[in-house]
Amino acid sequence: MPDRDVSSVRVSGRSANLERAVEALCAEQLAGIVDLVAYPEPGAVVVANSDGASRLFPDGTVAERLWGADPVAAQDPLAFATIEGERADPSPPNSRNSYPHAAVRLHSLFADPRAPDIAVVHTGRHFWPERGGHLGEHGSLGVVQSRAPLLLSGPGIAGRGLLSRAARVVDIAPTMAWLSGVDLDRLSELDGSALVDLAERGAPRVVGLLWDGANSNSLLELAGSGELPAVARLLESGCALAGGAVAEFPSVTLVNHTSALTGVGPGRHGIVHNAYFDRALDERVVPNDSGNWHRAMDWLRPGVSTVFEWVDGPTACVNDPVDRGADYSTFGLIRDSRESGGANAFRSSLPDPREDRHATQEFVADGDYAWSTQVDAAGLSQMLGLWATFAAAPRLTWWNTTLTDTGHHNGGPHSRSAHAALRDADRRLGAFLDHLDRVGGMDDTVFLLTADHGSEGADPSCRGDWDEALREAGIAFRDEAYGFLYLGV
Repeated sequence: MPDRDVSSVRVSGRSANLERAVEALCAEQLAGIVDLVAYPEPGAVVVANSDGASRLFPDGTVAERLWGADPVAAQDPLAFATIEGERADPSPPNSRNSYPHAAVRLHSLFADPRAPDIAVVHTGRHFWPERGGHLGEHGSLGVVQSRAPLLLSGPGIAGRGLLSRAARVVDIAPTMAWLSGVDLDRLSELDGSALVDLAERGAPRVVGLLWDGANSNSLLELAGSGELPAVARLLESGCALAGGAVAEFPSVTLVNHTSALTGVGPGRHGIVHNAYFDRALDERVVPNDSGNWHRAMDWLRPGVSTVFEWVDGPTACVNDPVDRGADYSTFGLIRDSRESGGANAFRSSLPDPREDRHATQEFVADGDYAWSTQVDAAGLSQMLGLWATFAAAPRLTWWNTTLTDTGHHNGGPHSRSAHAALRDADRRLGAFLDHLDRVGGMDDTVFLLTADHGSEGADPSCRGDWDEALREAGIAFRDEAYGFLYLGV
């Protein structure tokens, strides 16, 4: 390991608390669980770990190495973009990992005052069930946890097959807007860009599918082997990106649902994590909770709009809390009900997962799998109702699937539960495609299938907790979502 120059990573004017915290987190004894830490300083973001540190600038083109190895030197979005490559080097260490768009993503996060003083990135191997962790994990800046699948299908889609390229999650909203007939000049202020070289403008109907937490390599492998026939059917008339869509940081659910449907990163839309501390309100905020999903848009920053507000014609948002402007919204119905428990209040009225012909009954015994099955069954029912006839169908429909995230969390990205969840989602998609055939709309509908992040397998033997080291160093801090450190709080 290179000699450390501690002063080179100190930030002028910042507290000694921050200096001590960075030193504690970058200690060699924590290298197995701390991939890197990131914190802002004027005009830059510093990334550091036990092997080195560098200063990143907003344009993402130059990194100033402070000492040792640059923790985000590799930024290839196509790294580990095959199932063979991912399985050959599972949960790679920092020296073999890739961190696409690291500077842009980190600067976006720290642009918002809700951001932490220090963001701690877990290693891919870190297993932390005591703090809510799972066998399948996401949230990292690393490529596998950040890679959402991205597939386009239908009339006017120019690409065919698997394309050796990548996009970003913030490209989803402008691409769906473009497909729905929105002019590019209305999209010019977004962080993302429409994929105009892959899709023609102005499809009669557009359906966006978000399979939460789906590992891109698994999805493509199972589609190719015949285990996901509905996805394979879409691929026959379209294309998929090998590098998928790179999530914003942190690569967690509500940050990236919001980024996908607004076209901007967390530094602009303001939802910086599934849970965070709001200094201005002096309170903890947990927008990604089943009791709070219907309120998620309350935390959106003023002036931020969604794709539903840009599209002329009826729009629908099924089972996604990022629903501002949608003419039909699942969570709008929940808000109108005025039930204090939010989505939780409706569980008893959802379909019985034990009677769901699309569900893998082996896993329905698990409570989380059963709940997600109920939610997704209700999602399919809503889709069939909204599309009872092609003429009455919304111009733009967004359909969120939750079970895929549950299956990946429960067993890891290539586990039996993850594959079962993908197959269940595919059966529901297949039921919708069959219905679309019956109402005569398949030839006039464009599909975009994506996710909010990827999934990477943790190692049950890799345990540890950096909070203990911080307390031993005498540092006052608040740790939200296990990785967002607010110092002196």
